[in-house]
Amino acid sequence: MQITGNTIFIPGSTSGIGLALALALKAKGNTVIVGGRRADRLEAITAEHPDLGAVRIDTADPESITQAAQHVLADYPALNVVITMAGIMNVEDWHRPATFLDSAEAVVTTNVLGPIRLIAAFIEHLQQQPDSTIVTVSSGLAFAPLQITPSYNAAKAAIHMLSETLRLQLADTTVKVVELVPPAVRTSLLPGQEESEFAMPLDEFVSEVVDLLQTQPDAHEILVERVKFLRYGEARGDYDDVVATLNAADPNGK
Repeated sequence: MQITGNTIFIPGSTSGIGLALALALKAKGNTVIVGGRRADRLEAITAEHPDLGAVRIDTADPESITQAAQHVLADYPALNVVITMAGIMNVEDWHRPATFLDSAEAVVTTNVLGPIRLIAAFIEHLQQQPDSTIVTVSSGLAFAPLQITPSYNAAKAAIHMLSETLRLQLADTTVKVVELVPPAVRTSLLPGQEESEFAMPLDEFVSEVVDLLQTQPDAHEILVERVKFLRYGEARGDYDDVVATLNAADPNGK
């Protein structure tokens, strides 16, 4: 993926990593469209950053994805990058179905079906562009499990394998597939995570991601240094130690 001259749609970018990345990519000379469920939040973002586009989208709703895609493609026919940022993370107790089933279904709907439906909505258009990219968003937890978030871990592992497979299938097209693999970052993904010493500062994460995109335009995975501990545990042969260390630390920094 080239770092500049793109037209980029980022569903799930009204806060956290998505918004910070949208602003950083805009500063690099890209046309950027943010997407989110809340119209008031989109209005506030575009009032503060009038050089950003905005489209309402709920990635848990197939009809909303279809309508948003139509809107984006009508207004931004040069679109060549889609970043499937939207996601949710829930703490779950799997001892009884009443304590996890609804949560698990919501996580899978948003974190797995959402990206699948987004790719379906844009894949034909992206193949018509001379150079295009799908950026999926997995997690370090796709490679080492956090005990309290089973569905999230599983969903992100699914996104990793989806990315690997799509890269093979789409090798005969102009579409690249890049997997962004965040560690814990100081956002509101979980309560208390914004203040957590365990998590990576948001500005540091986004700055490192943009540097990697610029210096490694052909990379299949975008891996900041902080996530490599999780990503390569099996390859290093210390996977059990990685899992023990991950689960000994409170992700909220307490």
